Amino acid sequence: MQPKRILLAITGATGMLYVTAFLELLAAMDVDVDAIISESGCTVLQLEKQLQPEDLPSVTRWFAADDFTAPPASGSMRYDAMVILPCTAGTLGALAAGFSGNLIHRAADVSLKERRPLVLAVRETPLNRTHLVNMLSLADAGAIICPPMPSFYLQPESLEDMALQFASRICDQIGLHLPDVPRWQGLK
Repeated sequence: MQPKRILLAITGATGMLYVTAFLELLAAMDVDVDAIISESGCTVLQLEKQLQPEDLPSVTRWFAADDFTAPPASGSMRYDAMVILPCTAGTLGALAAGFSGNLIHRAADVSLKERRPLVLAVRETPLNRTHLVNMLSLADAGAIICPPMPSFYLQPESLEDMALQFASRICDQIGLHLPDVPRWQGLK
């Protein structure tokens, strides 16, 4: 059986802690990860984690955000899912409008038209009406809107614990179920 192939897009919103946690979980599975990072994503990755894209674990190959000839620009490239983590409000708006200004937008549009899972970890607060309408429009088109909201009922001991818990929720959304991730078991 072939490993799952995931496309990760990283935009310039805050939340790079979630990116490294997600990639850490994927590194423990039989998953090929292709990735695209925007210019502002590179800047925020450096500011928040002091990393360059090539420092991130488990990425099989990188594509330039301005390369519309890269494989993710075509529906014939078979990805099992695409995750935009974090997803800026600008990316959200571009996707809702059907605008393909870069490879991230185009690949997300391809995911929607091919009916493949597209998870948008929209990182913006507070939300205005435009954000909400854009989220509704994309949910209607088939996207999964999954803002990075940590949970506290498992009593995380660190920011990394919260990020891993959220990253595991993204994995759930794309059909990668991790047996060793703590889950709510109900009140005893």
